[in-house]
Amino acid sequence: MKQHNTISQQEQTELLDILMHRFQNNMHRHRGIRWEQIRERLAEHPSKLWSLHQMEHTGGEPDVVVLNPASRDFFYFDCCAESPKSRRSLCYDQEALMSRKENKPSGSAVGKASDMGVELITENQYFELQKFGEFDTKTSSWIATPHVTRALGGALFGDRRYDRVFVYHNGAESYYASRGFRAFLNI
Repeated sequence: MKQHNTISQQEQTELLDILMHRFQNNMHRHRGIRWEQIRERLAEHPSKLWSLHQMEHTGGEPDVVVLNPASRDFFYFDCCAESPKSRRSLCYDQEALMSRKENKPSGSAVGKASDMGVELITENQYFELQKFGEFDTKTSSWIATPHVTRALGGALFGDRRYDRVFVYHNGAESYYASRGFRAFLNI
């Protein structure tokens, strides 16, 4: 029986191979960083491999994104072109899910992210990610919402249209076939 939050040695090997190739093919996301640095960091924190496996398995195409070159913080972001298909049609959080009387979605973005051991990207992170490519040109992604906004019933999502990045609001209980969520993992 497989233990929760672990992956097999074969899955680790396959995942690291995928991550290494994606890293090498997208050096513009992490200038000045070597794969060996990332590999060492992952070796120090093997539990993070399970979360990365979840990101990959759900279609996120995680890759290292360096937000501040002076910092030694390395983040894996979902770098798939569109919001991951298997993470769509979700309301924002558990409270929103419970408030729906009919036509409940299968879950919430915050809940699924938590189950994966990752977090929804923030508004600032969403804008930073968009500097590395054009993401969500046909979809949208829930992003971490400030408590003040959420307390009023709203939640934030972002997308890219008309060569601009937009952040909008919606009722947290809403869900759409084209809206998923993007996550990050600090390694």
